Amino acid sequence: MPSTPNRQRKPEWLRKPGSLSPQLRNVRQLLRDLNLNTVCEEASCPNIAECFGRQTATFMIGGDRCTRRCHYCDIATARPFPLDPSEPGRVAEAAARLNLRYVVVTAVARDDVKDGGARHFARTIAAIRQRLPAAQVEVLIPDFKGDPAALATVLDAQPDVLNHNIETVRRLFKSVRPQGGYERTLELLARARELAPTITTKSGFMVGLGETEAEVLATLDDLRAVGVDLVTIGQYLQPSLEHAPVAAYVPQEQYAVYRAYGAKLGFRATFAGPFVRSSFHAGELHQQSHTGVSDPHVPASWIALETR
Repeated sequence: MPSTPNRQRKPEWLRKPGSLSPQLRNVRQLLRDLNLNTVCEEASCPNIAECFGRQTATFMIGGDRCTRRCHYCDIATARPFPLDPSEPGRVAEAAARLNLRYVVVTAVARDDVKDGGARHFARTIAAIRQRLPAAQVEVLIPDFKGDPAALATVLDAQPDVLNHNIETVRRLFKSVRPQGGYERTLELLARARELAPTITTKSGFMVGLGETEAEVLATLDDLRAVGVDLVTIGQYLQPSLEHAPVAAYVPQEQYAVYRAYGAKLGFRATFAGPFVRSSFHAGELHQQSHTGVSDPHVPASWIALETR
């Protein structure tokens, strides 16, 4: 997708101050010591100072090179190195050192591997379970090219939450995610619900890419129709001039419309706000969706809960 030289100026309320807290430095050093990647760093997440400052991170397995080129993503596209069999154990070690009660693991797309990296996910889940038996695990997976066996491999490892992001509305999907498929994503989420009905399913997408309100509501309809429990919606931020441009900075009050509609549809929780990302406060969102008890770290205006 070509970028535009006339970028919109980011509103002041979308600027987060940086931080050099001791906790942030400690997390960064731990990741370097264990030779681990995080989506927080590789995808230039605006919440990195907050999350690292709270001594939490989203681990990214499979290396730091992705086999796909999505026009919104800042992760490098290149031929990956072979999967590292010691990586699952190092992720578990880092989670233990950080004393995490909720561990989020994502990965680059590994279309060069027969199962898309599904067994690597399963081994990572198993390593975390062995090292931290009481911790909950959320995995944010690629689409595995729609391979049902790969999805089953991950589900058989029994994550607490299976997340796969749809990322944008149907009309814009191919322009920002040319190697994926809108219907493929919905099919994966529907299959996850069918194969493992007790595992929470989750998805999310960005706004500000040129979608209309009606298209956002239609995307929520589609996700709920395939049984998704939790949904996240956040503002797209252009990583560089080489990436898709921001079409609009969505007003904060618009997220309230999406939260209300999500609650109406029956999502267990709709987490929507300008800084929301799929793994941002993931543990708190999962907890609130089950207990209804709010967490002081999460702005109340970002969540609509559907009591069941």
